[in-house]
Amino acid sequence: MKDRTFVIIVTYNGMQWIDTCLKSIVNSSTKLDIIVIDNNSSDGTVSYIKKQYPEVIVLEQETNLGFGKANNLGMSYALNNNCDYVFLLNQDAYLEVDSIGRMIEVHKENSEYGILSPIHLNGEDNKLDKNFSNYLRYDSNNYFYHDAIKQQLKSVYPVPFVNAAAWLLPVSTLKMIGGFDPIFFHYGEDDNYCQRVLFHSLKIGVVSNSYVKHDRENINKRPVLNYRDKLKKTSIGLKLEWGNINKNINGGINSREKSLLKKTFRNFILLRYTKGHHYYLEFKLIRSIKNDIYISRNTNTEKGSHYLIERNE
Repeated sequence: MKDRTFVIIVTYNGMQWIDTCLKSIVNSSTKLDIIVIDNNSSDGTVSYIKKQYPEVIVLEQETNLGFGKANNLGMSYALNNNCDYVFLLNQDAYLEVDSIGRMIEVHKENSEYGILSPIHLNGEDNKLDKNFSNYLRYDSNNYFYHDAIKQQLKSVYPVPFVNAAAWLLPVSTLKMIGGFDPIFFHYGEDDNYCQRVLFHSLKIGVVSNSYVKHDRENINKRPVLNYRDKLKKTSIGLKLEWGNINKNINGGINSREKSLLKKTFRNFILLRYTKGHHYYLEFKLIRSIKNDIYISRNTNTEKGSHYLIERNE
């Protein structure tokens, strides 16, 4: 009996990419089911998919759930429909004909891997995706480039992290690790997931003969962040740091709170109101997220299909 693999795509105003993305999946040499979770697009993405790709399962959302929660819906659907694998694919990424088939073959021979990723090329297929090249840097894996130059590549290379633009997850990973932690809305959820995979003694790997094109180089640069935007970025960083179950936080949250409160009072006394206000906002931020972090750590240290909705048989 052949494996059942669901490709899961989260869309949000993805018209410029979605046809190329879906066409690459339909043309795959591996039989695939396709699930699209749309985060309330306003550019016609959903109607286009329904018209041009009626075989695609579309789960329309009334609000933007973010990357993690939307993917969790897709993974839950796949889990409840007897999947063997799920493949998470960004709306701006495109498969090659044998990308998924090759990764499944590698997993069959290397079941200790909880996440497998293809090599990410840029959208023009003429060089490595810039961010992806960082995941294979020397201190992450000091064999890959040597083996590539010597033309003696192994089938898979372990890495501590690879982003979730193209992840193959066996059903065993979903049942052991679960879905993305909902404390993350957008950004940070894949880092956290990798932390959890490693904690539970699974590996993360890059498959050397499987490729995906990630068409993101021409995205406009992000605007200069104001302080509240920087605070959101700080929130992600703190959740990643303190939510990392591979590390003991040993009262680090309470120590940070006390330090910020002291800095707040000191700057107000010295009439540095703006600086004091910034410290106070960070103090309030920590107060608002620390309970969620404690709950997250307690949940994620246990094995189970956390954050996914499993249908009772």
